[in-house]
Amino acid sequence: MGSTLSLHLGDVVAAQAKASERATFLTRTYTHLAGAILAFVGLESVLLSSPLARPILEFAFGGTFNWLAVLGLFMVAGFVAERWAASATSVGQQYAGLALYVVAEAFLFLPLLALASAFTTPDVIPTAAIVTVLDFTGLTAIVFLTRKDFSFLKGILGVGAISALALIVAGALFGFNLGVLFAVAMVALASGYVLYYTSRVLHHYKTTQHVAAALALFAAIALLFWYILQIFMSRRS
Repeated sequence: MGSTLSLHLGDVVAAQAKASERATFLTRTYTHLAGAILAFVGLESVLLSSPLARPILEFAFGGTFNWLAVLGLFMVAGFVAERWAASATSVGQQYAGLALYVVAEAFLFLPLLALASAFTTPDVIPTAAIVTVLDFTGLTAIVFLTRKDFSFLKGILGVGAISALALIVAGALFGFNLGVLFAVAMVALASGYVLYYTSRVLHHYKTTQHVAAALALFAAIALLFWYILQIFMSRRS
């Protein structure tokens, strides 16, 4: 009862909330985002060195349909996680959604990070991570300084995401490499998602939706890191 009631106290869009409530919402959102990133790093480190790594990698690299199955499972997990994180009745379900998404991303990233560790120089992963953080920070600053609402990007990003997914599936099925230019385009798409979700944090999320907001931002950062890492891997393999 208490957790349900707390969801409805101050249940107002952050942009229309009192300055103190808005500050609390933003602090909670980015604190949860930082926690999700740290949890992802910790879980990834455990997975890479655990006995689970080998069978997971063997399955992921076992064939075209195996990798498509991995992507499909991730999309299902992501859909469920986003629904849970947006729950208006259960704080516990919100956190379960964020945790599920972090775990799903960790398993999805495992094959890529294993390849990067095995076939590129040791500085590739940390360098890609630093570039991702710098890109995210710069885009976040643009939104906070201009106070611009980037909601108009929703349709463009949706078309871009569907087109990218179609190319990824086609590449997997027909065995062609999408290449560096595709990765660069995906970095641009991920950057658009950072702008979109950051502006939603400022203008559209309610002050009780800090967990859902953190999940959205984490998803955008993960997508950004995935393709920045691929660009560095292509240059230093």
